[in-house]
Amino acid sequence: MDWTIINEKVQAWMQEARQLILKRRTQALKIDEKTSRLDLVTNVDCEIESFYTKKIMAAFPNSEIFGEEHGKQHETKQADLLWIIDPIDGTMNFIKQAANYASMIAIYENGHEKLGYILDVAQNKLYWGGPECGVFCNETKLNPPENLALEQGLIGIGGRMLLANYLHVQDACQASLGIRISGSAGMEFINVLSGKTIAYLSHLKPWDYAAGKIMAETLGLVVKTIDGNPLAVLSSSDVLVATKNAQQGILKWLR
Repeated sequence: MDWTIINEKVQAWMQEARQLILKRRTQALKIDEKTSRLDLVTNVDCEIESFYTKKIMAAFPNSEIFGEEHGKQHETKQADLLWIIDPIDGTMNFIKQAANYASMIAIYENGHEKLGYILDVAQNKLYWGGPECGVFCNETKLNPPENLALEQGLIGIGGRMLLANYLHVQDACQASLGIRISGSAGMEFINVLSGKTIAYLSHLKPWDYAAGKIMAETLGLVVKTIDGNPLAVLSSSDVLVATKNAQQGILKWLR
């Protein structure tokens, strides 16, 4: 695989997708409920996932695609590349705020993590990278975040998890300097990657965490289940991304 070419194509696709998202945001949105009134999907979510899928299959036909809106596509035993897509992460924010939402792509080669991409659509900041090239925000290479403890930083958390005090997460949050809730896993991963928060904890689907996991681990952060176990590809779980010191502190409170 020529990963330089793959990276160039993906970045170009995401910029094209961004322009399409912004254009569609000014038009009348078709909004449907998936599992509840809090779990929404728009015509733009579906359109952007289809856009990515067509681009991927035209350029790399020996691919398998797993997207939030259309599930597994082009599944084949001979696929070299697996693409995990979240066309718009933070759909509620996209609808109500026109900000704080992301578009995400993760790429695996024969089961190995290669590249992750999280595009902050409103700010036009693309976080991208992987173990072989490092992690960047647009053209600026990121340094690994400082390995702060739980007591030294802010923590991001899923709102429902906090309200339900799931596994006593409120105790862990009170031990931190404060909590932040953005409503988008992609935006929360960006905060941890850039050192704005020291952890993010929520129940996530594969398309929510795949891209961020690749970049977070490249920067030396820990991405595990809420009880400290490795994440299985394509599985949904309670996910914790954190500095190593913060992870230890959070697990102490949760246990």
